[in-house]
Amino acid sequence: MTDAQQTAAADTGLAPSEPSGPAPVPLLAPREGVPPVIADEAGLAGVVAAFAAGSGPVAVDAERASGYRYGQRAYLVQLRRAGAGTALIDPVACPDLGPLGRALADAEWVLHAATQDLPCLRDIGMVPSRLFDTELAGRLAGFARVGLGVMVETVLGYSLEKGHSAVDWSTRPLPEPWLRYAALDVELLVDLRDALEEDLARQGKLDWALEEFAAIAAAPPAQPRKDPWRRTSGVHKVRRRRQLAIVRELWTARDQVAQRRDLSPGKVLSDAAIIAAAQAAPADVRALAGLQGFGHRMGRKQLTHWQAAVDRARALPEDELPQPGQPGSGPPPPRAWQEKDPVAAARLSAARAAVTAHAEELRLPQENLLAPDVVRRLCWEPPADGGPESVAEALRALGAREWQIAETTQPLTRALAAGA
Repeated sequence: MTDAQQTAAADTGLAPSEPSGPAPVPLLAPREGVPPVIADEAGLAGVVAAFAAGSGPVAVDAERASGYRYGQRAYLVQLRRAGAGTALIDPVACPDLGPLGRALADAEWVLHAATQDLPCLRDIGMVPSRLFDTELAGRLAGFARVGLGVMVETVLGYSLEKGHSAVDWSTRPLPEPWLRYAALDVELLVDLRDALEEDLARQGKLDWALEEFAAIAAAPPAQPRKDPWRRTSGVHKVRRRRQLAIVRELWTARDQVAQRRDLSPGKVLSDAAIIAAAQAAPADVRALAGLQGFGHRMGRKQLTHWQAAVDRARALPEDELPQPGQPGSGPPPPRAWQEKDPVAAARLSAARAAVTAHAEELRLPQENLLAPDVVRRLCWEPPADGGPESVAEALRALGAREWQIAETTQPLTRALAAGA
């Protein structure tokens, strides 16, 4: 970017990576049109052959039915590669995409917000060995907004249709406008990747990005969350152990129904209803029916089912009731540090300020420079001697990447000493 462009960017309040320019050009249809959806083994074999013979990076995206169906399975997979064009695949009709994944094993996969799609892609046999995440690249390059549509507009000058991102992708057959939207999601993904790579290289951040991408590709599948019922929205309002037991029993009962009916749990029973029942601890179905979320539209059979869950919680012995707060091996919540360990609280304040200041200098989000949990753990149990080598080793043990260690060791060493 020239000095004049940087000055213009500053005048408009945009980051240097987000220059102002002419209005974006609407991208209304894929270059080769909307391809037919592949829904049989013969069609899939043709896609495998075509993409294996293609060249360069392969753009990959997946559509889920979050908010409609149970779990996070893929209901449409989109790919695009030079020499192969665009493919739309129905993973319900073709549940094993392992042959396609193996055909693309040596290619770089380009995804936007890769960690969102990789779990559902892994479930159908598609696991990249190398990837480029355009959302993460945008964060590291200093973009304030990193949604795919905004990035395509800002970097490439095209506007994408935004109307179908939250539709029920389990619908069959999928409407043509939805398929057009899905195909356009991968239409310019490789172009965006190339532009961001140039931007990162110019800023001296490309090696950082490649290290981040390698870490994502190498990460093992996420383990099931312990006590997932504790993530019920509004659970912080529930203080008593008996009430927490009601949350747990209702959450478990709802999850079983949702899984059996293949529905999003929120469509079976809302979190607000679970919290209302926990706070009221109704003694019978009639009392339950008067609570938020258990209104007149709910049948007697359903009410009886939920009341049974409440009754199970009411009948539990004291030693089987859940404890308040989620147990963990890490440091306490930062709000409790001042009372528990004022010296550690001072270290944390100094370290946070140091990381924030350096992140601003580097034009990237603080959480991408160093994960907040890493900062907290370092400050709660700092290395004994507090020297740079010990701090770097502590960061490495906490999972920080080498580029993060190189950028934050000195600021954190000074902060730990100042907050001691």
